[in-house]
Amino acid sequence: MKRLLTMMLLAAISSNALAQGTVADYKRANAVRGKYSNKMTYGDVNVRLMRGEGHKFWYSVWNGDSTIYKEVDADRNTVTMLPGNPEPPRQRRWQGNRGPQRHWMEVPDEKDGWQRSPTDSTLSVFHRDGNLWTRRGDEVKPLTTNGDSTNYYSAWGRFSPDGRYYATVRIKPAPKHYVYYVENLPRTGRTTAPNLLRTEPVLHKQEYAKPGDSLNYRVPVVVEVATGRVVEPATDLFKHQYEVSAPRWDKNNRTLTFTFNERGHHTYRLLELDAETGQVGTIIEETNDKYVNYNRLYRHDFSDGRRILWTSERDGYNHIYLYERTPMGEQKGRLVRQVTKGEFYVRDIVHIDEKKGIVYFTANGKTGLRDSDKAKAPEREEDPYLIHYYKIRLDGKGLTCLTPEEGNHRATFTEDMQYLIDTYSTVLTPPVSVLRSAKDGKVMRTLETADISRLEAQGWKAPEVFVAPGRDGITPMWGLIQRPSNFDPAKKYPIIEYIYSGPGDQYVPKTFTPWLYYLQDIAELGFIVVQLDAMTTSFRSRQFEEVCYKNLKDAGLPDRIAWIKAAAAKYPYMDIDRVGIYGCSAGGQNAMAAVLWHGDFYKCAYAACGCHDNRMDKIWWNEQWMSYPIDSSYVECSNLENAWRLERPLMLVVGELDDNVDPASTMQVVAALQRAGKDFELVVIPGAHHTMGETFGEHKRADFFVRHLLGVEPPKWSELR
Repeated sequence: MKRLLTMMLLAAISSNALAQGTVADYKRANAVRGKYSNKMTYGDVNVRLMRGEGHKFWYSVWNGDSTIYKEVDADRNTVTMLPGNPEPPRQRRWQGNRGPQRHWMEVPDEKDGWQRSPTDSTLSVFHRDGNLWTRRGDEVKPLTTNGDSTNYYSAWGRFSPDGRYYATVRIKPAPKHYVYYVENLPRTGRTTAPNLLRTEPVLHKQEYAKPGDSLNYRVPVVVEVATGRVVEPATDLFKHQYEVSAPRWDKNNRTLTFTFNERGHHTYRLLELDAETGQVGTIIEETNDKYVNYNRLYRHDFSDGRRILWTSERDGYNHIYLYERTPMGEQKGRLVRQVTKGEFYVRDIVHIDEKKGIVYFTANGKTGLRDSDKAKAPEREEDPYLIHYYKIRLDGKGLTCLTPEEGNHRATFTEDMQYLIDTYSTVLTPPVSVLRSAKDGKVMRTLETADISRLEAQGWKAPEVFVAPGRDGITPMWGLIQRPSNFDPAKKYPIIEYIYSGPGDQYVPKTFTPWLYYLQDIAELGFIVVQLDAMTTSFRSRQFEEVCYKNLKDAGLPDRIAWIKAAAAKYPYMDIDRVGIYGCSAGGQNAMAAVLWHGDFYKCAYAACGCHDNRMDKIWWNEQWMSYPIDSSYVECSNLENAWRLERPLMLVVGELDDNVDPASTMQVVAALQRAGKDFELVVIPGAHHTMGETFGEHKRADFFVRHLLGVEPPKWSELR
């Protein structure tokens, strides 16, 4: 009887899989990427302000045959066709030189470059042999003499506005950490045969600081240019450094400000330095027992030299605060008021009108609907990630939504903030571009409305926005469900989740994106593909994101499982017993974690270029979420240390030249799996950097899911040519 039931189940799966994972499905999937390109018209509006010409804009848009250009005169409320691209040539401004371009992982030594005095164009300061030197014409002489290779002066400094002082930092350099890559198929340089392969591999060396590595120690200093007198402060308020910024001058020529980011990111301070005495005081301090999201802190110094606009997550959401600087002896700036409040998230400060006392900003989570609109549809719930534009007075009153229509908004303002062109859409609704008054957000005219008829004629289907509670049974998780274009509700479809749980951002698209091929192409093989932002991702609340703290293995997976189960309960054609997952980078780490800790739910995983052990990855990413010093949480979250848990099919993919996540992270997982006697697949892409797999790897991914979720053997590659 047991054997009969097994045969019946296999027969049912085989029958259900008919017309899934076939040659026709593969060919349809492979065509997705180019199929929808340029099919939407009048939707991709790119706006530029015509500076110096009053309240005028110009924009470009695709009309189906070519890109056209239009001019908007906001004062006259007119639109005029332009004969061609009005973009003027770009110009560079040179106020100094900070040396050659470097790889983004390399920490500059700050010895290159020079700075010119603002009051004497013949005088400049540069670095030589650990010290600062001055140059005036052909005359070169030392400005400082106590620097050396173990504690040197940075050339990346600033003169005081009156030219009397030069402020910079002294650096005690830490040993550099390097990673090495072997390029097995290097290409020749600029020859007559640039694609000719050489036979000998090339070894590449790249600077790459990892968690726990020692870091440069930086102390702000002020040098009196005329005498060479050096003022170096005590370091009590910025001792345990992750980073100390270069000091910048106040207009009074006497005080400077700089920031201190503590190692472990529990404290962040805006500090003031007295150029005459070297006294240091705290203006603003942020503390958190988990981490301060320092990349989201915004600062604006008012022209009066006293007030500072600041953003902070201290009340659980990112909000705007107004501070006033106090005399040095009082140590701290005075909080005047919290300007914005509520369960919403300030995203960006767009403009500060100091004269009128108005702040223009973007935010999500606070519905953009006007009160009159909400009264008409009180049950309406808007996606909390959609961005709207607002303005508010510095006294915290007069909050006005300038872009109330439901959608993700992107706006360009005139310089005096009287008008704006706003383009908005959702993943379901095509873009609309309008000219608005910035006084109240009133629409003056509609400029463009996207036409997707040609897109729909190609068989394009929008994903579904699906909302369901996460692990707590309360907090709504927002995501997408993508079905194949030949979807048949009478069939059963395995589920594949595309995951990138960060943290640090929100990842599910919120604008109209018909070329969402990374979901659509694999869906065409006979799957339902989903993507959602679960806990550990950003812009809902601090608590929502902080689930990640010392816990990156979580990846919001309990929320994702609850969400997928809710979707499958609503749609019986979603087969909850056949769920796969894939991702790249942090998503690769997340995907492997899914089958290590939740193998009862996720039946297989494709993990590309994963940072599988956070001790192996870049310092700034991992110490932000996993903290410092390195402790047992790094071991507990490591795919490497937990490789023994694997009981599900796993495909690992890595680019041999990945300069984002050290490829050794994947290779060490490979070794751990081998030691544990686990079966898995490994795909190495020669010559590839940080990648989902390139064409070869993505084909392998398709075959992997077809084989393990559909239960059929994929077509031979030769059949798909």
